[in-house]
Amino acid sequence: MSRLSRRGFLKGSLAVAGGATLARPVRSFGVLGANDRIRVAVAGLNGRGGSHVGAFLGMKDQGVEIAYIVDPDSRLFAGKLKQITDRQGSAPLAVQDIRKALDDKELNVISVATPNHWHALITIWGCQAGKDVYVEKPMSHNIHEGRIAVECARRYKRIVQHGTQSRSDRKFAKIAAVIASGKLGKLLVSRGLCYKPGGGESTRGDIGFRPIKPPPKELDFNIWLGPAPEQGYHENIVHYRWHWFWDFGNGDIGNQGVHQMDIARWAIPGATLPRSVFSYGGRFGPKDQGQAANSQVAIFDYGDTQLVFEVRGLKSKPFMGEDTGNLFHLEGGVIRGDGFFYPNGGDRKEPLPDVEVARGPGGEHFKNFMAAVRSRNPQDLNAEVLEGHYSSALCHLANASYRVGEEVPFSKQTSAIGDNKEAADAMARMQDYLKDNRFKLEEMTYRLGRKLTVDPKTELTDDAEANKILFGTYRAPFSVPEKIV
Repeated sequence: MSRLSRRGFLKGSLAVAGGATLARPVRSFGVLGANDRIRVAVAGLNGRGGSHVGAFLGMKDQGVEIAYIVDPDSRLFAGKLKQITDRQGSAPLAVQDIRKALDDKELNVISVATPNHWHALITIWGCQAGKDVYVEKPMSHNIHEGRIAVECARRYKRIVQHGTQSRSDRKFAKIAAVIASGKLGKLLVSRGLCYKPGGGESTRGDIGFRPIKPPPKELDFNIWLGPAPEQGYHENIVHYRWHWFWDFGNGDIGNQGVHQMDIARWAIPGATLPRSVFSYGGRFGPKDQGQAANSQVAIFDYGDTQLVFEVRGLKSKPFMGEDTGNLFHLEGGVIRGDGFFYPNGGDRKEPLPDVEVARGPGGEHFKNFMAAVRSRNPQDLNAEVLEGHYSSALCHLANASYRVGEEVPFSKQTSAIGDNKEAADAMARMQDYLKDNRFKLEEMTYRLGRKLTVDPKTELTDDAEANKILFGTYRAPFSVPEKIV
């Protein structure tokens, strides 16, 4: 595919609405004083939504009030209403449709903890409605809508924080600063690991099959689907297990993995999108209803540095002491996730060199967000929306490569892996891991993704089929606009 502008590609290839979002007046807030009340709507109450509620309740004495709780599943309301009323002294409004909260001109903040396919759209709508946004990771379900969310934040002068909390952790900020200083030599490989074994049908394990059936009467399934294609309800998507279905989630690389992906990219000085990416793996084990890989490797080319990411959803040994974490391979040794330097990759550890580390005001990640809401300065944010976009985009690129790939036997050597030392090493360790889980590799295949060359300016690849995945399709009226005018 020849390289095209984003507008040209979308017009020629995708059915995406051109500006078909809610037309809402933008209310401009000035700098908020310490005594000004900030009214918040928490959208999505299961899983991470509980953490959002707890964080904002903890800021009651700082003028933060939960004014709305929002979820298509009204079964979640009673417990949260009691929790909030008991702590806050006043009850929020409970609504199933986020648009009802957005219509409130006195609402200041939308906090998004919905399934992934809603993240960018609520961020876009929130910015258009004059709200600031805290959006869970990944901030988008595909690259295009992530870029539109960034443009909306800029156009409407909104404060948008991405939910990668490690950006507010001084340990990782120091690691990134030490690497950027060059005091320990050149960074060769920035590695992210997401080794989270399945825990049965409730989480990452074999989720089995659930039949199509009518949704519960308390669930507005049309709103839950939102931008996703029309389809039947089944209990493997509501709640949590939607992560393993492409219409709603991004697999574990875009679930837990985006945290470690963000740290890995942060450690590469100046890194945005890579030159190229390819990914391989599979959904190994009993056949179930899930679609996303439970074991996956992605290799990103950043020139002098490679970013290597590994997902393992089956029982696994740690790698160099890490299971869900990061490793930074430099010319003279390795920085591990404990924040120490191990010369020549051995077990003797040294403290990192002293470097100046600056983080935004407020401290903890939600408090950092609120400090920026009051100051109206996006530079106060530790995980501003553009950083969230780039790190989420890496997850999308890896999945696009994987999804357009082909099934090949483990016995077949491929040039894509054989020509790359890090990819070959990761493949050898993946095979050992599968053998440890009693798989017979001689009887198995895995999915070998296509190598995608990336144009960082257009955020397109050289693969038309992959680009369709990266830009998504939408169900009216829940459409992401083609562009922001």
